[in-house]
Amino acid sequence: MSKRYTITAALPYTNGPIHIGHLAGVYVPADIYARFMRLTGNDVAFICGSDEHGVPITIKAKKEGVTPQDIVDKYHAIIKQSFEDFGITFDNYSRTSAKIHHDTASEFFTTLYDKNEFVEEITEQLYDEEANQFLADRFVVGTCPKCGFEESYGDQCENCGTSHNATDLINPKSAITGNVPTLKQTKHWFLPLNKHEEFLKEWILKGHKKDWKPNVYGQVKSWIDDGLRPRAVTRDLDWGIPVPLEGAEGKVLYVWFDAPIGYISSTKEWAARVGKDWEPYWKDKDTKLVHFIGKDNIVFHCIIFPAMLKAEGSYILPDNVPANEFLNLEGKKLSTSKNWAVWLPEYLEDFPNQQDVLRYALTANAPESKDNDFTWKDFQARNNNELVAIFGNFINRVVVLTNKYYEGIIPEPTDFSEIDQETLAAIKAYPNVISSSIERYRFREAGQELMNLARLGNKYLADEEPWKVIKVDEARTKTIMYVALQIASALATLSEPFLPFTSDKLKGILNSKSSENQTSWDEVSTKEILLPAGHKIGKAELLFSKIEDEEIQKQLDKLEASKKANEIANAVVEPQKETIAFEDFTKLDIRVGTILEAEKMPKAKKLLVLKVDTGIDVRTIVSGIAESFTAEEVVGKKVTVLVNLAPRALRGVESQGMILMTETPDGKLVFVNPDDANVSNGLHIS
Repeated sequence: MSKRYTITAALPYTNGPIHIGHLAGVYVPADIYARFMRLTGNDVAFICGSDEHGVPITIKAKKEGVTPQDIVDKYHAIIKQSFEDFGITFDNYSRTSAKIHHDTASEFFTTLYDKNEFVEEITEQLYDEEANQFLADRFVVGTCPKCGFEESYGDQCENCGTSHNATDLINPKSAITGNVPTLKQTKHWFLPLNKHEEFLKEWILKGHKKDWKPNVYGQVKSWIDDGLRPRAVTRDLDWGIPVPLEGAEGKVLYVWFDAPIGYISSTKEWAARVGKDWEPYWKDKDTKLVHFIGKDNIVFHCIIFPAMLKAEGSYILPDNVPANEFLNLEGKKLSTSKNWAVWLPEYLEDFPNQQDVLRYALTANAPESKDNDFTWKDFQARNNNELVAIFGNFINRVVVLTNKYYEGIIPEPTDFSEIDQETLAAIKAYPNVISSSIERYRFREAGQELMNLARLGNKYLADEEPWKVIKVDEARTKTIMYVALQIASALATLSEPFLPFTSDKLKGILNSKSSENQTSWDEVSTKEILLPAGHKIGKAELLFSKIEDEEIQKQLDKLEASKKANEIANAVVEPQKETIAFEDFTKLDIRVGTILEAEKMPKAKKLLVLKVDTGIDVRTIVSGIAESFTAEEVVGKKVTVLVNLAPRALRGVESQGMILMTETPDGKLVFVNPDDANVSNGLHIS
């Protein structure tokens, strides 16, 4: 019996394009789930949209000298197009700047306000006197009170993931002017989460202990155990949905309050477009509501939004929130600000018609229970060793042989051997095996089971060797090819949630797109014949192509270029020191020298003991360069030496001067050298 599903994917924030972290954490698993639910005959509303309010957008707009609307219009278009090109099958992709969303969020707020579900308080908030504005969320940066990270935002620490208020920060500073803010009184409305604590304990800690992912359950339990507190639902800002109350001028709905309501407004927009009633998708107890999010959104979707829905009274609560952990890139945390990311629009340009390769690689390495790492080498290996060598190889062999032996017409089988019967029975088992994994949100496992079906096909062909058998037993060969084609047909159907472009192409090759030749998900288990004898298939086409080392190196070079560009852009140049007179400078005696000998100072991590020819003499200089250079590397090096520095004893060795060095952004020391080979020791540098 079909069921109604409302599937939501976290609203992407419109201050930049989509990257692989977003795809692995949210959108690929959500799309697999939605496609699967449609294939198995369910009524699905797969909902998303752009999250277009909040402080980061206003900061980016100020930085670029444009309006916040300009920013969200630009990135909404980029994100929406990227999703379409990548094959994410949203039933509706809306945006929170749309009128339907403003109306829905305002109405939701008013309903809760009229039910006395808010607490109105005058509180002290951080205020920037120079900018003449309150510092909400990301307008303030300081030290996280939980982990000590010194660049925590006012709403959340990106290091430890803890949510907090801006006033909780230690040593806060304005992100606008850099000033230390003052405290100023302002009125806001709060959702008293403490009022809903018992309900949340009952609903989640008891009701979902066994069916929610441990990482989700654990984070929610930690929050509840810590004691829930009222949370502001309004902010002092000029970008967002105005608070629909008299006397609330200059205040907007806090983005965390308005964004999840975006799921509801997007559903309304979809229902109006297709002529449906939106309410059953949010208010019928037979509907299953599932939120796909990243771990940084767990608190909002498992505590705050359910508390809002419960307070409103007419909405269903999520059945599950299968949040993923984070995806790293080449061993480092993904960072949009540092451009350490693989951006979806760039991937689609660099790897045309290879959407499924990225979908497969991200699913195979999905951060379902812990943070995982994406590497370009693994991406290449997944493509070459699995998609090409297993899946693509099997299909190619089957199609080529069918065309070679039978001009593309599926042969009539005769007697099925025991191995044939076992293989046909194994095919029928796969829909349930894969379904079970998907329904438990184990998409990595499900994807590997699909690949196991392709492995079954390869093994069957390798064991039965139709290219040899045809020379001695044509009837047996027909049966072998018939069985192999049934596996190919099953792959065409079962691959659709994971590899939709490949599935479509394979159905084209097998000529199984028409209604009489189509096989549904459940029919792979129940139909005796998936592709009948006498059915004509098309010519062979490669489903996947090998990715060469040069293509991967280009991507690694691009990342390295991003890293260097970011180092330059973020290089902190120390301010000029106090001005000195020319006479003071002339007191410095700086000369060219050469390092003759070098050895590590015993029991000292940073120090090398150098013998340096200064042209005046050969002297000992102790230099703190051992973490950047070995003793062997520096021997023979021409250096710049301050020779008239007063001697100083370091660990019992008298140092008679100083080598001039500078430091790169990543902390590596570099010699300040005279490069010309004709510059001899002892010459003055002036």
